[in-house]
Amino acid sequence: MTILADDTTRLWALVAREFWRKTRRRLRAGPTYRWRYSGRTPERVLIAPPDLRLADPQIALEIYYGRFPLSGYLVETSGNSPFQMEVAHRGWQRSLHGFRWLRHMRAAGTELSSANARALVSDWIAMHGGRISGEAWDPAVTARRIISWLQHSSVVLQGAELRVYRSFLRSLALQIRYLRSTVRGMPRSEDRLRARIALAFSALSLPTSASALRSATRNLAEELDRQILPDGGHISRNPMAVLEILADLLPLRQTYANQAETPPEALVNAIERMLPALRFFRHRDGSLARFNGMGVTIADRLAAILRHDETGGAPLLHAPHSGYERLSMGDATVIADTGAAPPVEVSGAAHAGCLSFELSLGRHHYVVNAGTDTFGAPEFRPLARATAAHSTATINDTSSARFAHSQRISDMLGEPLVAGPRVVTCERTDTQSTQGFFARHDGYASRFGLYHERALVLSDGGAVLSGADSFLTSGRVAARAEGDHAAIRFHIHPDIDLYRQPGDRLILRAPGGDGWVFTADEVEPQIEESIYFAGLSGPRRCRQLVLALPLQDVSTVNWRFERIEGPGKA
Repeated sequence: MTILADDTTRLWALVAREFWRKTRRRLRAGPTYRWRYSGRTPERVLIAPPDLRLADPQIALEIYYGRFPLSGYLVETSGNSPFQMEVAHRGWQRSLHGFRWLRHMRAAGTELSSANARALVSDWIAMHGGRISGEAWDPAVTARRIISWLQHSSVVLQGAELRVYRSFLRSLALQIRYLRSTVRGMPRSEDRLRARIALAFSALSLPTSASALRSATRNLAEELDRQILPDGGHISRNPMAVLEILADLLPLRQTYANQAETPPEALVNAIERMLPALRFFRHRDGSLARFNGMGVTIADRLAAILRHDETGGAPLLHAPHSGYERLSMGDATVIADTGAAPPVEVSGAAHAGCLSFELSLGRHHYVVNAGTDTFGAPEFRPLARATAAHSTATINDTSSARFAHSQRISDMLGEPLVAGPRVVTCERTDTQSTQGFFARHDGYASRFGLYHERALVLSDGGAVLSGADSFLTSGRVAARAEGDHAAIRFHIHPDIDLYRQPGDRLILRAPGGDGWVFTADEVEPQIEESIYFAGLSGPRRCRQLVLALPLQDVSTVNWRFERIEGPGKA
């Protein structure tokens, strides 16, 4: 992996900063710092905020029998406390200590589920409440746990003895004070925003001073202004982040109202921007486009969030701050990535998919990105993040951005995206009868001196998608270097039938539905195997169309999708 000097400097600066953060966190967990977390125990929980995340009473039953299906991984406790289990799956551990699974007990609505929730919370307090260390006390996990305990306090405390009631409140207060002391040192990411949300929830839900509520409100507003872009996207450029943050912000807004408090203007404005942004990324079947860490969409969960969207109307077509474009005519939808790489600090899930797009028709997806298997094996994630896993172009079989795979860096930062496209220009080319854009990125300029340009135009009421890909030097001169080659990929959804007709016409057809004919002018399209990582049941085999071209002979390729009607239609 080649990383430029300035990228290396930036990366190691982040490593040093993260090392210092972890060192400070360890110091603050030590005995000399513990006195700072002592204080008055709240007398009661004033209000239990709502929870918009979907709940399943069957999972509450599974947990009662000692089966914990968390983060795509099942652990059977065989009668032991789950908090005693040594489980190597980090996602499972973080989900366990985050306590979002309490919502399933609340959905069950039985005395048995309430007693089980109370017993598990008491177990956690006994085993982890007195010692601030390990995954359980990671600030991001602590923030999720505080929100969950507050949201489902009525379930945990239903029928509780005074001793259990006081123990719960004492532990909750300690966690809040700990999070308040560590939040400033957290990376400026979604986790830090959620920590600010957790502290705002606690200031509203527990007896506290007016000054504490004002401070929590002010800090939340500042973090929202930093992380939520003017078009409603998140600085990470991940559509999933918008969904996750809204799932916390909407209940928080309701909690302000329930407590007769005025929510900060930044909170109201952020929600009003983010709801249309969420609709921007949604295809007509209810799923979100697979960009920058987005995997499978749980449609009911998305619908639960969008019920709060009162703006109505058609989704926006242009998200310049987030770096995305949308073309929509008839029942055809195109969503494209036209943005630069996100800041390194929030790029742990970002993909090298600049100028990639997805194409859907009605409720069927045709051209897709491979997406992310959120709960899958970690070794597959670099494959899903590579440019070749996206419906865009690669040059010389390399990605337009690179990832830090060093073990020393991964231990501190994960695998951030480095040296990605920094200058991406995009211009809409809409007319009265067409929608389109022209974009260009410099992700290959430092290595090969080449720029990738892409133009997309949706016309004829959504019946034709025309595209052109060019590979040019900085002076917009056609690439002519001997040995350079490009591959333009169109990943086809696994549910779509793909077959070739005479004359190099490729047919894409949904089962029993309409379809598209794909043609290319300068290059004969090839059909190759591919993997769709974002399947509901995990990765699935699929196919891809590939336009392979030697750049010394061909530097621009024009291609076209033309709609065809389904069987039995006139």
